[in-house]
Amino acid sequence: MDRDFHRIRRLPPYLFAEVNEMKARARAAGEDIIDFGMGNPDRPTPPHIVEKMIETARDPRAHRYSTSRGIPGLRRAIAAYYDRRFGVEVDPEREAIVTLGSKEGLANLAQAITSPGDIVLVPNPSYPIHPYGFIIAGASARHIPVGPGYDFMAELERAARHSVPPPTALLLSYPSNPTAEAADLDFYGEVVDFCRRHGIWIISDLAYAEIYFDGSPPPSVLQVPGARDVAVEFTSLSKTYSMPGWRVGFCVGNARLVGALARVKSYLDYGAFTPIQVAAVAALNGPQDCVEEVRALYGERRDTLVDSFGQAGWEVPPPPATMFAWAPLPPALAGMGSLEFSKLLLREAKVAVSPGVGFGEYGEGFVRMALVENKQRIRQAARGVKQFLAATEAFAGEAGQRVAAAAGR
Repeated sequence: MDRDFHRIRRLPPYLFAEVNEMKARARAAGEDIIDFGMGNPDRPTPPHIVEKMIETARDPRAHRYSTSRGIPGLRRAIAAYYDRRFGVEVDPEREAIVTLGSKEGLANLAQAITSPGDIVLVPNPSYPIHPYGFIIAGASARHIPVGPGYDFMAELERAARHSVPPPTALLLSYPSNPTAEAADLDFYGEVVDFCRRHGIWIISDLAYAEIYFDGSPPPSVLQVPGARDVAVEFTSLSKTYSMPGWRVGFCVGNARLVGALARVKSYLDYGAFTPIQVAAVAALNGPQDCVEEVRALYGERRDTLVDSFGQAGWEVPPPPATMFAWAPLPPALAGMGSLEFSKLLLREAKVAVSPGVGFGEYGEGFVRMALVENKQRIRQAARGVKQFLAATEAFAGEAGQRVAAAAGR
């Protein structure tokens, strides 16, 4: 009885595990690790949201089961957010549902709409739940390479044409985790037109809608005329309001997809704790200066990281959005791969990052850095990186000279 279970066998080894284990051992040994690895907001949840949760929790009536669709007031609040932010009308009864964070919603929607043998199109690199939520559900993921040098629409058309059976759904995530790439309405318009013509559902993850730095605020796919015929969108309070541990997210859009998710959830949960949902209403309907403060905070950290790492000899492209930087490996060390580089960086510079290959094979050659350390710690990391790069590049140069000398004999 030592065989792996079927669904477990479909999951590859967790590629972040080695770095996480090294990080844990280093901290246990008393080492100071500057951790850019996990996108775990370090700011406290705004006080007015916490106070609303405490106030509601004092009411014994709020201790009973909630509802898996989410309390009506919260569904109305997310509909109001879409109206004022995107100019999109959402029916809170038929086109909105509250989820236990975006990950739970995405995984349960995968269970609702796919079966073994179905094909789902997923960008690569991507946030792991995007492909693996569907793989756990029994479907197969066909990867669409994204990033510099790739034409998304050409790759989408090629993937759809060569998929047998035809693809069931397409995952989108802009601004992207991990690459921080953004999309505009023209892009969404092309994708919606393509998916409507080919009968492909669109599942959009808009977790970073409010964390942006350059240009216009990120749009919603639902702003495209006709998008609601084929699309739903997930959003979350985790990053916008520094509420990751509260586990509050939403799915809005196509009523058929929302209904399918609601049916699966009705068998699995009774919804989030009611005081948390009431606090989420306070977040969405209350003062929004806290959102602007979070955006400014990540923007300052972004600028500090890009500037200080650049001075240290590691050029990091400034991300236009999200709380992440997607950085190519320093040229002198690019050949070692992102996992080995991440392990070496942790051991020698005491800086933890996420290897790009953990987000898919097309993420190789990059690392992701989360903007979850303060500016002083970012500068401290840059000093460690500078020393690390100087030492490793000198070592690489000496090794190259030895190889050249040996070849000349």
